[in-house]
Amino acid sequence: MSRQSCYPSDPTDNEWALVEQLLPPDGGGGRPEKHPRRNIVDAVLYVVRTGCAWRQSPADFPPWQTVYWYFVR
Repeated sequence: MSRQSCYPSDPTDNEWALVEQLLPPDGGGGRPEKHPRRNIVDAVLYVVRTGCAWRQSPADFPPWQTVYWYFVR
């Protein structure tokens, strides 16, 4: 399920193309990713830009625990 880009912190398609190249490849074995990487990056950028707490990220992002796990990783 993909979400609509609706926050000023969301990267454009051109910006996403640049960022996507910098991410490590998916695990390639095991369970497929449940949330698209773009949604994860959008959520991280939202929290970093707004300064809100992880638990206060909007509901249209993946669960905050998932986003935080990727951020720490």
